[in-house]
Amino acid sequence: MHDVNADDPRATDSQGTTLSGVGSVSRRLAVPAGVLAAVVGAFAYVGAVDPNEPGHYPACPLLQVTGIYCPGCGGLRSAHAVVHGDFAAALQDNALAVVGYALFAVVWTVWVIRAARGRPIGLDLSPVRLWTAGALLLVFTVVRNLPFGGWLHP
Repeated sequence: MHDVNADDPRATDSQGTTLSGVGSVSRRLAVPAGVLAAVVGAFAYVGAVDPNEPGHYPACPLLQVTGIYCPGCGGLRSAHAVVHGDFAAALQDNALAVVGYALFAVVWTVWVIRAARGRPIGLDLSPVRLWTAGALLLVFTVVRNLPFGGWLHP
């Protein structure tokens, strides 16, 4: 058995986890913590300033000019409903945004765990996944603007 210097950035344990000091862990978690602080701040603001009241936020320009709901229409109302624990209203306002909030929570959690262990996030943004996400946004936008997709209107 040999001594392991935990301050050596190359030192790892038996599972390959980096054994850097506490300062290094806090540095690795600084960016995820900053991102979380920004998201919490944004949600707190939207929770406090009701988007259902006119005049607080600008209207969607696409909706104003064309009458077409974009994939983001209702997103602020959805976030407001999530902050207040009304998940049914959040889904009614923008179901895709609610899925996005949940996806963010999962990706952020994985990011924090991997950062704490000294590993890269390993997010695979292959062209297939990006095209799939784009197609999902397009289908959501088209369906919510068709007569049978009225249940997706904000």
